[in-house]
Amino acid sequence: MALLLAGPMAGCGGPGDDEKAAQDLNVNSRYTIESVHVSGLHNVSLGSILQGELDKVIGSKYDDSTVKRLADRIKRELRVADVAVSVVRGTEPGHVIVNFEISGSYEQPFDLTVRKFLYDSKEGFNGDGSATMNLHGNAFTFGLISDNDSLVERFAGMRVAYVRKSVGTKRLQFRFGFDDYHAQWNAATLALAAPDQIYRTRQDITPEATLTLAEPLEWSFGVSFARLGLPLSPLSVGGAAAAKTESSNAVVNTLRYHQRWGSEHDEKQQEVTGAYSIRAATNVFDTDDVFTRHEANARYKYRRGRQDVQIGFLAGSISGNAPLYERFVLGDSTTLRGWNRFDLDPLGGSHVIHGSVDYGFRVFQVFYDAGAIWDRAQNRAPKQSAGVGFKKEAFQLAVAFPVREGRVDPIFYAGMSF
Repeated sequence: MALLLAGPMAGCGGPGDDEKAAQDLNVNSRYTIESVHVSGLHNVSLGSILQGELDKVIGSKYDDSTVKRLADRIKRELRVADVAVSVVRGTEPGHVIVNFEISGSYEQPFDLTVRKFLYDSKEGFNGDGSATMNLHGNAFTFGLISDNDSLVERFAGMRVAYVRKSVGTKRLQFRFGFDDYHAQWNAATLALAAPDQIYRTRQDITPEATLTLAEPLEWSFGVSFARLGLPLSPLSVGGAAAAKTESSNAVVNTLRYHQRWGSEHDEKQQEVTGAYSIRAATNVFDTDDVFTRHEANARYKYRRGRQDVQIGFLAGSISGNAPLYERFVLGDSTTLRGWNRFDLDPLGGSHVIHGSVDYGFRVFQVFYDAGAIWDRAQNRAPKQSAGVGFKKEAFQLAVAFPVREGRVDPIFYAGMSF
């Protein structure tokens, strides 16, 4: 009886070993899964959703892609170093037992993360890094950021967050975040913005909860309390100067979907991610800005061997009077790459639509973007861009060109961004 030792042997050996592993997979697919076991740590406890997924495969034919996907799920949920898979003979003829063997310990007590370290030839360096301490199901994060890529403003400062990873059930998580930024503005934005739109500082307090509705769908809901520090203004008495603040308080709701078929060990892999969010600021929350902001985005990734294709989509609209940091932007390192966002709309837009296609072969990458940003429909002007470069996991080296007549003015990107 041919049985596969899948986890430890994946990706090892020469061409002959790969052919033998493929033959073993075909043989194993004939057998029925008798039982599933998770071992390697004392008192392993899985969430009810994941445990249900494991129970479902009992009695079904062995499928290597499904087993590896479950191993990835166990690794993410338990936050362990690795989960290997072994398949052994069952107690009945034609049956096998699947063992998920956990190696390494639970989550690291201390973790350093770099979400962005990017150089843009137009806007300079951008950085976003954080340190997280994990303690008994709680996470405490402190981060520093200087970003001139994702919003109309360049914002620099700190992020602090507390996360309770399980509130009564593993399906419910609580997060409390505090952001404190100083803002710098491009001359093109200052020339068009009204004086009361420009703020020097921005603080945001966000308590929110995340509920797993049904794997892989989750819902985050909470409230954002933002305070904007405006430039100094003279007092009517005494001629002294005093800082003025405004508030932007909103209810926040986000639905997220993430599904993956296959794993990095498989010949083929597919992944779908999507999100829809709504932010509603009303007078009920004693806010100076009243608005409603909708945003939807989705991304599909397909990999076969050393080739991969990614398709992205973004759409959004704002009604009411939103502060500048809430407005949409195109012409950054992920949308309309090659365009300068201040050439497209120095104040950002209240409506946006964007699509992108990326193709990669090994480390080589080409991409195409198309989109539009506008406030009034008559001013909507679709734009296009294209680029080429090299990408290895999160690191990217690329040059992008705006598609327009008259001149060629490329933008160069280097670094990593998640």
